[in-house]
Amino acid sequence: MTPQPSPQAGAAVKAADRAHVFHSWSAQELIDPLAVAGAEGSYFWDYDGRRYLDFSSGLVYTNIGYQHPKVVAAIQEQAARMTTFAPAFAVEARSEAARLIAERTPGDLDKIFFTNGGADAVEHALRMARLHTGRPKVLSAYRSYHGGTQQAVNVTGDPRRWASDSGTAGVVHFWAPFLYRSRFYAETEEQECARALEHLETTIAFEGPGTVAAIVLETIPGTAGIMMPPAGYLAGVREICDKYGIVFVLDEVMAGFGRTGTWFAADLYDVVPDLMTFAKGVNSGYVPLGGVAISAEIAATFAERPYPGGLTYSGHPLACAAAVATIDVMAEEGVVEHAARLGAEVVEPALRELAERHPSVGEVRGTGMFWALELVRNRETREPLVPYNASGQAAAPMSAFAASAKAHGLWPFVNMNRTHVVPPCNVSEAELKEGLAALDTALSVADEYTE
Repeated sequence: MTPQPSPQAGAAVKAADRAHVFHSWSAQELIDPLAVAGAEGSYFWDYDGRRYLDFSSGLVYTNIGYQHPKVVAAIQEQAARMTTFAPAFAVEARSEAARLIAERTPGDLDKIFFTNGGADAVEHALRMARLHTGRPKVLSAYRSYHGGTQQAVNVTGDPRRWASDSGTAGVVHFWAPFLYRSRFYAETEEQECARALEHLETTIAFEGPGTVAAIVLETIPGTAGIMMPPAGYLAGVREICDKYGIVFVLDEVMAGFGRTGTWFAADLYDVVPDLMTFAKGVNSGYVPLGGVAISAEIAATFAERPYPGGLTYSGHPLACAAAVATIDVMAEEGVVEHAARLGAEVVEPALRELAERHPSVGEVRGTGMFWALELVRNRETREPLVPYNASGQAAAPMSAFAASAKAHGLWPFVNMNRTHVVPPCNVSEAELKEGLAALDTALSVADEYTE
């Protein structure tokens, strides 16, 4: 679709936004949100007619791009037939969505509890774990993000937790493996894995194994930097959980539904958790939907004991119809396989070539359509391009990088010292190369801040 400029309409949208919309994670008077006129496929555009290739997939959820006609049609058909219905009833769209999801989850995660998004999926997974075990504590990693609701933000490991962390949520943080910035003085992936597992088990020992209900991990941490776990780590966590009777929760909200070139990132590591959360890509974000996939053992806990939790819009028919259509589209069009192929054949080689030429790139990591570049001032010392949790002038290098990307038609996903490469999973090879060329130009701006 060719965007038609309409600056006057854009000005009206912007004015209403600034007058009435309260934005998340923002100082309200210091932001300047772009007024978006439309979106299709891998692109969106503003009211001035400028078009952007979306290398952020919204917030890493438009796994099949914007406005896929089959999903739009499914939502329209569901709205005409049954717009909404209470969650206590059996509804076709809800039942079919649960069946399709359960077919693709690993192991015996065959029961699906639907939520409105990823954060409340994490909330309910942790509630289930505590009720199942009768224990109060949850362990989670420092480099993580699990959502903005009260419990989810407390298990989050990044600075967004701090303002809401009262220290009374029963959450204990630990260091997960990340060789590039190892907390364990490791020199190899094998050392990093072994030492991270030892650290985790020691943390459990000192917290008291009988007090720990769950360990929650993003299978591949997303917002924190797409840090691929070393071989054996997730299997080792599974063994530790089994040893101490701890529920193993994998958060696949960002990594699930094709993002990693597999239906779920857990498939890459041959590991089965007790609970798995999902959202985002389950229906490409077209209608809010998330959920918890539940193992047979934990489901049995609530076979004759009521589960004390629910949501008015759990399994909303419009959201579930969008999920059914999205999963069908992904299967019919080979979206998962497409993401795996382009990740291996196009993205990885291109990013590694960029890393050789740009001194601001410290490390490349990822898989499928799930990649990150670690940006540094100095490759030898690995000094970050901007300080941890930088803002204002201290964050100027990343701001300049992002501005250059946007000026060249690329909308980036940046977080602290990282830029993510997370386009829709069905992005074309030509679109990828267009975006990577714009990224090349933007990295030249980041290079200006290197030593």
